[in-house]
Amino acid sequence: MNATPASAEPPEREAADPAGDGRPILSVSGLRKYFRLRGGSGGVGPAYVQAVDDISFTVATGETLGVVGESGCGKSTTARLLMRLIEPDDGEILLDGRDVGGRDGMSLRTLRHNVQMVFQDSYSSLNPRHTMAEEVRFGLTAQGVKRAEARRRAGEVLEFVGLEPAIFADRYPHELSGGQRQRVNVARALALNPRLLLLDEAVSSLDKSVEAQVLNLLIEIKERLGLTYVFISHDLNVVRFISDRVLVMYLGKVVEIGPVDRVYGSPGHPYTRALIASRLSMDPRRRIEAPPVAGDLPSPINPPSGCRFRTRCPLAEPVCASVDPVLDCFGAEPAHMAACHALVPGSGHSQAPGRDAGTALETGGSPP
Repeated sequence: MNATPASAEPPEREAADPAGDGRPILSVSGLRKYFRLRGGSGGVGPAYVQAVDDISFTVATGETLGVVGESGCGKSTTARLLMRLIEPDDGEILLDGRDVGGRDGMSLRTLRHNVQMVFQDSYSSLNPRHTMAEEVRFGLTAQGVKRAEARRRAGEVLEFVGLEPAIFADRYPHELSGGQRQRVNVARALALNPRLLLLDEAVSSLDKSVEAQVLNLLIEIKERLGLTYVFISHDLNVVRFISDRVLVMYLGKVVEIGPVDRVYGSPGHPYTRALIASRLSMDPRRRIEAPPVAGDLPSPINPPSGCRFRTRCPLAEPVCASVDPVLDCFGAEPAHMAACHALVPGSGHSQAPGRDAGTALETGGSPP
């Protein structure tokens, strides 16, 4: 199995920034999704899983935004909302400044031509009755491409991701390894010449050697095609390797976002610090003797008031229970933002910096 697609020509695609004004390719504002539970909450009233609750962020053209957080924090739900596989309850999603799904905005057909998704499970995301060539060309025919042209382009894309069409085109999913199946998933996503790829735990189920091959493949594809990635993963080391910026989620909220070196080198939010401290070290002298964060993740059905991390936070104070912290910049890097009262001047937290130390915050900040 080839490690890179260097021998194949990339498929033709439209310009990465058709507007030409350098604005973000993706803008998300106030995105919210609650799932109603059957049976309610014991007769008291309807109960909802607050999967994604009022999150805002942007993704610049050509960058890789890594998304991290514990299981159940809303990462995958966010990706499905961006693809409109599920409908949001509230909020706005803009692609190149155009509203997605609005009356006068971008149609879902256009959205899915420009945005594609690679799922975690490389086996269940493929149709077991389709050969690999059929799987790749299915989206093309659904978009109105003639069968002969779709077959030709499917072969090109398979070769581009390092799978020789003469060997792999007529194979079925059960005849491939996990890494080969994931390459097919990437090829299927690339077949429509998208500009933005949503990668939901795309390498988490692979062996480490195969994982490295797929990561290198993704990096080369991004460079050659000028793609933009939203990369979701539990693996903090992988996210640091592939990302330009990192977004940290906790219980449906964004708690920190910023350049990858700043987030890993100088994390602001206590939850981010706990995540980074939980990484295993190759140095046997640096053993983790106590868990970086205590307690279990609260229920998303009835999350804590105020800051949702306060029930597990070593810095929690009364203000954390009464006021929901706002994502805002701190320190010397305006693009580095966190939602923590301990970082906001005048918040009422005992560890909050003085007003003079937080002059950058007084001017406010927009989502990065």
